[in-house]
Amino acid sequence: MLPTHPENIELRQLRGKIERWASELGFQSLGISDGQLEQAESHLLEWLGRGYHGTMAYMSRHGSARTRPHELVEGTIRIISVRMDYRPEDVATSLAGLQDLRTGYVARYAVGRDYHRLMRRRLQRLADRITDAIGPFLYRAFTDSAPVMEKPLASNAGLGWIGKHTNLIDKNAGSFFFIGELYTDLPLPVDGPVTDHCGECNRCITACPTGAIVGPYQLDARRCISYLTIELKDSIPIELRGLIGNRIFGCDDCQLVCPWNRFSEATEETGFALDPQFAAPPLIELFAWDEDQFLRNTAGTALRRITHEQWLRNVAVALGNGPRGKAAVSALTARLVHPSAMVREHVVWALAQLQGTHSAG
Repeated sequence: MLPTHPENIELRQLRGKIERWASELGFQSLGISDGQLEQAESHLLEWLGRGYHGTMAYMSRHGSARTRPHELVEGTIRIISVRMDYRPEDVATSLAGLQDLRTGYVARYAVGRDYHRLMRRRLQRLADRITDAIGPFLYRAFTDSAPVMEKPLASNAGLGWIGKHTNLIDKNAGSFFFIGELYTDLPLPVDGPVTDHCGECNRCITACPTGAIVGPYQLDARRCISYLTIELKDSIPIELRGLIGNRIFGCDDCQLVCPWNRFSEATEETGFALDPQFAAPPLIELFAWDEDQFLRNTAGTALRRITHEQWLRNVAVALGNGPRGKAAVSALTARLVHPSAMVREHVVWALAQLQGTHSAG
């Protein structure tokens, strides 16, 4: 049986308190929705039907629980969605990092501490404050950690609209932010969605290096660099390797060109500050990391989503897309005897790419 909530608690006043507590905990905005996701469910089924999810079989698991919150957490009638900004540097600096092909580019969300842990801890503290105020209530916290339709829920809660690149955009804050949720049985007042402000702009579509945004609001993950460098566990398709450039973990291009990100601000969250080792890391140095170094240097970061084998695969591709130099050729050649067939395959490809490219000395 669900706990009974004190009838003398004015829900609108409680909502105001929750917003204040969320702000004190470092969340930039908060919205509430009723969890109705019929349109998102239809879109998901169409997306899965086209095979756009690639090898991400987990996207088709859990049945309708992904799009029907009350099936995932029985008793859920409201979703509290929160936003936390993470942009660690200005857009121009990030764009410059993509131009120096001697260095590796890590998606800006991953250059600090792992957001999963930080966000979940803050959401738990928010739930604790609510409990202190009203007593026990049903809740469950999520941050990109379960079958939850985070972006549609946040959009329905008024935190922004889903742009043509399929990321959530706030007209006052851009799109460099994380989202988290509290599923709850509290009958709080709900917000409504905001208007789509993408208009005729297609910059994200034309900027995508691999053409993964196959149409407005349509992403073929199989071509997305974030998928190719993180989710994909096997070999990267040969036809896409040359398009990846120096991106070794994720991709920000569609966000970096979005006009709304001129309003984004650098994060004040110290946990998301740029780790110097990922600011402009020389690819040759990254490629030299053994597994122990990789695990040590990526501890507590989102980079732990990939294995050392995937890391070497990604860096090999980036080296192959960079300038030819004795050091690059030597580093790649040394990995030709790596025990992983996947790593060796990408090393051979990279060495072949460097043949005939401009010499860097």
